[in-house]
Amino acid sequence: MVHLASVPSDATARRGSVAEGIEKLNFGDSAEDEGTASVYGSRFASQELPQHEMPEREMPKEVAYRMIRDDLTLDGNPMLNLASFVTTYMEEEVEKLMAEALPKNFIDYEEYPQTAEIQNRCVSMIARMFNAPTHSDDEAAMGTSTVGSSEAIMLGVLSMKRRWQNKRKAEGKDYSKPNIVMNAAVQVCWEKAARYFEVEERYSFCTEDRYVIDPEEAVNLVDENTIGICAIIGTTYTGEYEDVKAINDLLVKKNIDCPIHVDAASGGFVAPFVCPELQWDFRLEKVVSINVSGHKYGLVYPGVGWVIWRSPEFLPKELVFNINYLGADQASFTLNFSKGASQVIGQYYQMIRLGKRGYRSIMMNLTRTADYLAANLKQLGFIIMSKGGGQGLPLVAFRLDPEKGHHYDEFAVAHQLRERGWVVPAYTMAPHSESLRLMRVVVREDFSRARCDTLVKDIKLALQTLNDMDKKTVEKHQEHVKNNTTATKKKNSHPHYKKEKHSLQGKHGKTHAVC
Repeated sequence: MVHLASVPSDATARRGSVAEGIEKLNFGDSAEDEGTASVYGSRFASQELPQHEMPEREMPKEVAYRMIRDDLTLDGNPMLNLASFVTTYMEEEVEKLMAEALPKNFIDYEEYPQTAEIQNRCVSMIARMFNAPTHSDDEAAMGTSTVGSSEAIMLGVLSMKRRWQNKRKAEGKDYSKPNIVMNAAVQVCWEKAARYFEVEERYSFCTEDRYVIDPEEAVNLVDENTIGICAIIGTTYTGEYEDVKAINDLLVKKNIDCPIHVDAASGGFVAPFVCPELQWDFRLEKVVSINVSGHKYGLVYPGVGWVIWRSPEFLPKELVFNINYLGADQASFTLNFSKGASQVIGQYYQMIRLGKRGYRSIMMNLTRTADYLAANLKQLGFIIMSKGGGQGLPLVAFRLDPEKGHHYDEFAVAHQLRERGWVVPAYTMAPHSESLRLMRVVVREDFSRARCDTLVKDIKLALQTLNDMDKKTVEKHQEHVKNNTTATKKKNSHPHYKKEKHSLQGKHGKTHAVC
């Protein structure tokens, strides 16, 4: 998901970022000998980096590298970013493999047939991990790599919609009002898929003590125009697994012909290894498609995702394009065309390098660390909102105890941690439970027990700092942070698209937990 950037006007671009009048001062010329001057002795070090228009002349490669590298130091440290599920560590060997594959365009099957074969191997391994039926070649599962779970979900929604339309057409019935049932805590890509493909959204809302979809309510929302139900294995808010089996069993019991798409973006590489007995995948007859993010707990750098269909019955033939590209026939079902091959190769490396035992060891360690963190936060007086013991993702969602009468909130705690380098998000819950504020720590592969202990110490210090402040000082500090940390965010947004009322955020003020 990429933000929509606003192109500044010429007047805004000319204003620049320097103090008024400073551009009139003459400091003399910097060294003109660009071949011998050091990076910081060159004229480029005394000039503003180009921001709005491509420069006329070249820049030495060493200078360009250093200037951009210096600019990027203002970003946070990925290893201290506990907001994101996205992988921040891979071994040197796979980084080398991925770097060597950077020039490869994945779509060039004729030029890079072995890369295409590696994708096929990944699809087969992931489909079997999700217990896809493999008893017949004619009815075998199929799948494809995607840029991430957002594209995978778009493809899943498209296939469900087209299959529903074909069925309605064959029955001579109206097919102009499709709808889809999902939890209001879905990631924003589900809202996008419904909006882009003109599918009505039907939500099962959370409550203040239930943060996942209600199976009975979800099934009751189904009617003849429902293309499918979305169930989530690992919600972004609390990491909890939705009860896919209960939804499946209710559909079977009531003899309702409605498919289930499982959004396993975060949990697809966790649940099979931590709780293999949990039935959420193709073992359930109503589950027809599953997406998973390779760049989350699949342990690959962004961005790669995967989507698997149970059988050709659930991927209508008219959505698949048979094309001849650079001399090779290929079947294509994708929203994009050209893309790098590196992430697919990285995924294959991880699966054969680690194997099932390696993934199981990592996911079990992450689960233990999450439980350890939750126990420490509970001792500090926080209320734990996430599930422990492997019943959800390896994360900890927590909030302040309202009965203790704190004169600060979770956002203030998050700001204090940010001053220590940690990125621990604070946000409000999904619509109809938005009165709840919470924080969330995602436990990733590189979040060791030692780093966890450091975080706990810093959280304790943050609470002590806030307790020593009076209410007015806390409010003043929060207002200062709010006004000064959002300046760059405001510049990124085009004023024309502010205050929209069509999304869950526009309608209910929903905040989206970072993915």
